[in-house]
Amino acid sequence: MTGPARAQAWPTRPVKIIVPFGLGGSADVMARYLAEPLREILGQPVIVENRPGAGAVIGTDAVAKSEPDGYTLLMMSNTHTANETLLPNRPYQLLRDLVPVASCNIAYNVLVVHPSVPAKSLAELIAYAKANPGKLNYASSGPGTPYHIVGEIFRAMAGIEVQHVPFRGSDGARNAIVAGQVQYMFDAIPTMRAQINSSNVRGLATTGPKRDVLLPDLPTVAETLAGFDGPIWLGLMAAAKTPPELVARINTAVNQVLAASATREWMEKLGSQPMPMSAQDFAVFMARDVETQRKWITEAKISVN
Repeated sequence: MTGPARAQAWPTRPVKIIVPFGLGGSADVMARYLAEPLREILGQPVIVENRPGAGAVIGTDAVAKSEPDGYTLLMMSNTHTANETLLPNRPYQLLRDLVPVASCNIAYNVLVVHPSVPAKSLAELIAYAKANPGKLNYASSGPGTPYHIVGEIFRAMAGIEVQHVPFRGSDGARNAIVAGQVQYMFDAIPTMRAQINSSNVRGLATTGPKRDVLLPDLPTVAETLAGFDGPIWLGLMAAAKTPPELVARINTAVNQVLAASATREWMEKLGSQPMPMSAQDFAVFMARDVETQRKWITEAKISVN
């Protein structure tokens, strides 16, 4: 009876969401959006704390080492499932030292080029890159991020020789593509849509399984490279040994937020969609993604060095 009693009493103090990325990124935005409706549901403040660094390892390790009492949560992404292969010396194992709590959303990217690049389609970009091996640079928000991984998968599937230019955050990469310091990059659709409409960059393709409602005139990468898929998804985890009844309580609260029409409308404007799951289904989803990332990273010879 102590388990249900503990779940009924929880929470009696503020809940913290640690974001292991910088301010303004998709994980930070999602955590801060969730904070207010979760406060209303749980009856306690929900505090967002950014602890970026070391490819998301610093903040993640802090949650892994926290008390398993449901008061410290991790806002994570598929950067974490990629890190299981990319960073073998990290001080934790994702599905050993943390427990999946709730999935949040999924979104896709757009591939854009600087207007100086003489490619009006994805096929033309690939042909141009093959004709100029090693001369094209692409930007990302940092090694191991989904933008880096999708860029390397594209490189491998297209069979091109290009240079990866990592930045410390998305803003630096976006400034570089607009300034013409790099030739192309993958980035969030809502952010780049404004740059495309302003002709600061040229959109070539989106990374989802079907054409995106925000950029319906652009084809998908998969229409040229069959099987290509480049999502970004977010979720919440907690320290391992967090009581299952608390995990279920948090999962129910998050799914309640995701089901709200206001949340769906907010996500649509950001080019994403809710991805509600039970904690058990999210665990299966994450384990599968770890293996998918391992396959791509190994085959494409991706590294963070």
